[in-house]
Amino acid sequence: MDKKAKKRLDVLNQRLQKLRQQLSGARQQDDEPGEVQRLEKEIHNLEQEAARLKLE
Repeated sequence: MDKKAKKRLDVLNQRLQKLRQQLSGARQQDDEPGEVQRLEKEIHNLEQEAARLKLE
């Protein structure tokens, strides 16, 4: 894994952590319809990208 991929993976992990916190809050306080699904989809996409980077 080169430096660029490691940096991207670090950024993805930070973003995932932030999104998971937002998802937890969105589940507790269901103000906006569709927000939980949007966050879950974004987390899923970022997890896939992180897994792909780890395999390279």
